[in-house]
Amino acid sequence: MKPLKLIFSGGGTGGHIFPAIAIANAVKELVPHAEILFVGAIGRMEMEKVPAAGFKIEGITIAGLQRKFSWSNLKLPFLILRSLLKTKKLLSEFRPHAVVGTGGYASGPLLRSAVAKKIPILIQEQNSYAGITNRLLAKHAAKICVAYDGMQTYFPAEKIIVTGNPVRPEVIAVEGKKREALDYFNLKENKKTVLVIGGSLGAKAINETVGTQLSEFSTHNVQVIWQCGKTYFETAKAQSQSFLNKGVCLMEFITRMDLAYACADVVISRAGAGAISELCLVRKPSILVPLPTAAEDHQTKNAMALVSKQAALLVTDKDCQTKLISECMALLANESQQSRLSKNIGALAQPDSARRIAKEVLTLAKYTEV
Repeated sequence: MKPLKLIFSGGGTGGHIFPAIAIANAVKELVPHAEILFVGAIGRMEMEKVPAAGFKIEGITIAGLQRKFSWSNLKLPFLILRSLLKTKKLLSEFRPHAVVGTGGYASGPLLRSAVAKKIPILIQEQNSYAGITNRLLAKHAAKICVAYDGMQTYFPAEKIIVTGNPVRPEVIAVEGKKREALDYFNLKENKKTVLVIGGSLGAKAINETVGTQLSEFSTHNVQVIWQCGKTYFETAKAQSQSFLNKGVCLMEFITRMDLAYACADVVISRAGAGAISELCLVRKPSILVPLPTAAEDHQTKNAMALVSKQAALLVTDKDCQTKLISECMALLANESQQSRLSKNIGALAQPDSARRIAKEVLTLAKYTEV
């Protein structure tokens, strides 16, 4: 049998990129000699994160549709045509057995070209509300792997497989790492630790709240690991200047999320699907602040799936400044509530998602030498 060849695409944000990487890694575990290629959008974060994970990536020139009027939308048809030509060429040269898309506009031209060439495609949708790229391509997909029940609203029911969201195993390997984690972030063992993560690109409301209320952490003898994202980093650096080396560890992006989770007592996070999947697997008491501008308010729906089961707390974006820090301090002071949240969120974890999806990919590729 010829070597297994697969192409993956998903990008724009970590919520699309990291699931693709997790599935690709699971494929490599099952078929170590598999040849894997990624396709991403030039200038987006996948062009950095995918090579860092050890995979080759080819870039295409593509952009997303702006929901409000923008002159950049006028260029979109030309970018799509150019991307279709590039992806067709890549498919002809690489000749994959199957193509996997995890959402984001970079995956659109690739999957559309694969359909034209009669190469089977698998879609993985992370959220409770399906993204536009995945919705448009659903009728052409052989299989659609989802994390939530009720996704037949967006996809053909006969194609849906509920697998949960894939998570990179190194991110959730937290056992026995607390001492290493405290040293890594230069934190103290005798203090409570809060981890603040607003997604790979940061979160405006969370950042502004934390940045203007850093003294509250100090007052309550609490230390904080703050991932603020690229766009807020310079502002955050100025805000935290007098707190650095005094219980505040500021980072633009956390590469060792396993260590961040290992030493966190409480996590403040957006409610993206990937973040929620990780929080379930590491069983961390969490306060979720859904992004209100997410399509169809799907982050609130993601968060409510946990809140309804007493598995997380929720603070709205508009209430962030007035409620977030006080809710956080109250949770840190209530160990029984922490324990209850930890138990309930852990019960929602789906630990083998990446491997389950990888097996579906192999079935789709008609590859049996596992």
